[in-house]
Amino acid sequence: MANMKSLAKDTAIYGLSSIVGRFLNYLLVPLYTHVISASTGGYGVVTNLYAYTALILVILTFGMETTFFRFANKEGENPHTVFSTAMGMVGFLAVMNFLLILFFITPFCDYIGYPDNHDYILMMTAVVSLDAIQAIPFSYLRYQKKAIKFASLKLLFIAMNIGLNLLYFLVLGKDDVYYVFFLNLVCTGIITFFFLPEMLQIKWKFDFSLLRRMFSYSWPILILGIAGILNQAFDKMIFPWAYTHTGLHTAADSQVQLGIYGACVKIAMIMAMITQAFRYAYEPIVFAKAKDRDSKEYYAVAMKFFLIFTLFAFLCVMGYMDILKLIIGKDYWAGLQSVPIVMAAEIMMGVYFNLSFWYKLIDKTIWGAWFSIIGCAVLIAVNIIFIPKYGYMACAWGGVAGYGTAMILSYIVGQIKNPISYPLKSIFVYVLITVLFFVIMQLLPETWPTWARIGINTILIIAFVAHIIYHDMPLQSLPVVGKYFRK
Repeated sequence: MANMKSLAKDTAIYGLSSIVGRFLNYLLVPLYTHVISASTGGYGVVTNLYAYTALILVILTFGMETTFFRFANKEGENPHTVFSTAMGMVGFLAVMNFLLILFFITPFCDYIGYPDNHDYILMMTAVVSLDAIQAIPFSYLRYQKKAIKFASLKLLFIAMNIGLNLLYFLVLGKDDVYYVFFLNLVCTGIITFFFLPEMLQIKWKFDFSLLRRMFSYSWPILILGIAGILNQAFDKMIFPWAYTHTGLHTAADSQVQLGIYGACVKIAMIMAMITQAFRYAYEPIVFAKAKDRDSKEYYAVAMKFFLIFTLFAFLCVMGYMDILKLIIGKDYWAGLQSVPIVMAAEIMMGVYFNLSFWYKLIDKTIWGAWFSIIGCAVLIAVNIIFIPKYGYMACAWGGVAGYGTAMILSYIVGQIKNPISYPLKSIFVYVLITVLFFVIMQLLPETWPTWARIGINTILIIAFVAHIIYHDMPLQSLPVVGKYFRK
């Protein structure tokens, strides 16, 4: 119970930085989608390039975030040496990445379809290199349980980014996507300096023997991470080619459609925020608790409550879509139909993350690589086959197919290799209720007043919460208010 309370507390702090931060960052979505018209395809360029940087960041960090936690918690290992070895490797890869792109900028820009935008590519290369360097210090903060500093730095970056974007786009009247990348670089560079205290406190020692052992653990995680980020970003990377290669659509059309999809996906990304917040708090606890007798029971309960919270978030987003859609410009609303599908895919990704610990804890991370590769192959196939005909809706369904495949495979094999008794009956009931309430929300006539639809949706959400309280979170167990319900 103490560990569960610690998980809840840390999840709340990490969630604050992630969810509140992303919410504040949503201020940029209406800004960009109102300043940059959908018809120009400018937001499509932003969506496309950020997808590439997400993939490159996974490659540069090389699975060392999870590897750091595993080795820092191993008996006989010096956490300082583990940190400095991981930091040395990631730092080397980050510097090499920037130098390679710098020297081969022209062929690289030609290859990805931006021959006239070298400045965009160089700025994003610098950003992703700095992000990779920051990844290990951020992990070290989590290892030290310095959740407050972690959250503060994340929020500081977002506050600076929002402030500068408002200054440039609203006050100075800029409307060029160049400034989206430029301001990101400025803020990322500033945050890097805040890690100097941690860097100066560490007793630096690069251990090649340790690196070989860390590498043998991390390379399957790298494959897993690449496949995972392809599941998240491949659709946005491949869309311009897949949408145009049949000759049915132009390159300009592809950027317009990608911009619409990218803007609407921002609404669905609340699920990614929840999963990320949960991961930040859960990952260090899992490795530290691995030797406890009740560890499997703990993992099963954590899975259930993760699903309860994400299903609740799903209903809230869908129930208040009439309000949330105002985040983006009206000419992007056509893509809102993709939101529930993308959110379902993100829930599956979160479940897959929860299921992934069985192979991490027995040092068989190769299984995760295989599951992710297979899931990624399914996603790629769906995108390539169906994007030319169905556009960005194929991207949304591709995520469900890819994550769903990886999730099912991980569960089946995990129950054979390292079985955990998940409360499947209770989980199924929550899923069934969520589907039922979602269908009711979708069947409400659009001709009804907005207040009427929101009112009915609110009643459904309250009913879902009531089910949680009655079955899994009795009022008497809650802090503060619980004393009024105890006998």
